[in-house]
Amino acid sequence: MSKLLTMREAVADLVPDGASVALGLQMEQMIPFAAGHEIIRQKKRGLTLIGPISDTLFDQIIGGGCAEKVIAAWVGNVMMGSAYNFRRAVEQNGMKVFNMTNFTVALALQAGAMGVPFLPTRTALGSDTVCDNEFFVEMESPFVCLDSRGDGRPRPSGSSEARQERNEKLHAVRALTPDVTIVHVQRADREGNAHCWGNFGVMIEGIRAAKRVIVIAEEIVEPEVISSDPNRTVVPGFLVNAVVECPYGAHPSPVQGYYKRDDAFFRQYHEQTKTKTDSDAWLDRWVHGVADRRAYMNQLGACRVDELGVKQHAYAAQADYGY
Repeated sequence: MSKLLTMREAVADLVPDGASVALGLQMEQMIPFAAGHEIIRQKKRGLTLIGPISDTLFDQIIGGGCAEKVIAAWVGNVMMGSAYNFRRAVEQNGMKVFNMTNFTVALALQAGAMGVPFLPTRTALGSDTVCDNEFFVEMESPFVCLDSRGDGRPRPSGSSEARQERNEKLHAVRALTPDVTIVHVQRADREGNAHCWGNFGVMIEGIRAAKRVIVIAEEIVEPEVISSDPNRTVVPGFLVNAVVECPYGAHPSPVQGYYKRDDAFFRQYHEQTKTKTDSDAWLDRWVHGVADRRAYMNQLGACRVDELGVKQHAYAAQADYGY
């Protein structure tokens, strides 16, 4: 059976109240804003938001009253600074935030993808990031790679020599296994096999770690298009639970080869959400006041949509997969 659903169906079926949801995994591009807006429209509650840099998406979901916790490296408006809904939720309502770094979000998702409870790292040692943070535990390396004579021979872990030389401190970063990961890509087939190019961020780790996956695509193409370039198929369909066709579903973030970043929209969001009243009015206009993404883009206007389109194409050279 085809996995092709509407955005409304995918969010209703796969994002229950109380779920942990990974979004915005590709850093500042291909952020699934349309999916986030549908989460707000459906009034999902008690969500845990997971991601490295979500730009303003997390702020909008928090403003919509959907989020209970945040596990992230940063929440804000990348080009403007503060995210006001996030700040109000933390300062006034005590929303729980687990501070991470981009790298440790990647490690936590990779551990989840591998099915291990944690991965070791040197990162964040001596940093306040780990203070009162259940995702970090300081540990001692169980291995000694080089002895004091430098002959390269490992010591048995229980030997007295090993105990004397074992002094490297590490952090164990706890695994993250999101209930659902939502990603935006350029194109996919009806089974969820998807092509993506540009910055992946931690998308692949987030997909492999998740219990359920929703793929949002600019366009749905025939399977032959996907199979024609297997190395670009970074999302295999067997990991995908639902695929949604949604042109401009990442606006105002960019999608390489389709449209650029809408800097003006981010500036306007910053100016129009400084108070809760302002933020509620913004959500009423851009989320609750439109039924779907098509209505959203109609409100944005044809001239602005045309302005965001790719003006200078840069195509990859053909690759010959024959033998």
